[in-house]
Amino acid sequence: MLTVYGDNRSGNCLKVKWLLDRLGRDYRWIETDVMSGVTRSPEFLALNPAGQTPTVVLDDGRVLAQSNALLLYFGEGTPFIPGDRYDRARMLEWLFWEQYSHEPCIAVVRFQRALAGKRADEIEPRLIERGHAALARMEAALAGSDWLAGDGPTLADLALVAYTRVAPEGGFDLAAYPAVRRWIGRVETAFAIS
Repeated sequence: MLTVYGDNRSGNCLKVKWLLDRLGRDYRWIETDVMSGVTRSPEFLALNPAGQTPTVVLDDGRVLAQSNALLLYFGEGTPFIPGDRYDRARMLEWLFWEQYSHEPCIAVVRFQRALAGKRADEIEPRLIERGHAALARMEAALAGSDWLAGDGPTLADLALVAYTRVAPEGGFDLAAYPAVRRWIGRVETAFAIS
């Protein structure tokens, strides 16, 4: 059976879980507390030398990691990957941007505030500035469109909603981003996220 090593506090892990659930895939979830050091154990490093979650062991025993690679693997052949070449490339553009420009600030600030218990004044100001810049870019893109790429929900929407919906836990007030707030609701509905 498909096995997913993931931490339920991680948006990177949850987006894979949400896609598998939405697709009705059977899998075994192994809760993997990244803060406990288990991902640095010899057993886990044998599965994933990067020591990161999510890590998936496929039915045939092969291992895959990196959340957006997993989304692409499981999303193949579904409506969540656009058939149109341009829309598919736009989806990929957002997926790459998510891991480079969104997650490293929104998720990191959220982790430091909500999980590590840091005060707002202990957070690197540049991370907060970059987080707001990421949200502003999304706001601009969504002001004229319901979805990030194409005419319906794609893996780009799923990938970006994971940490955007919990951005307030990091102190990011989404009141200034009304298009983003409406989009979060649409994505949660499309992927049956509660």
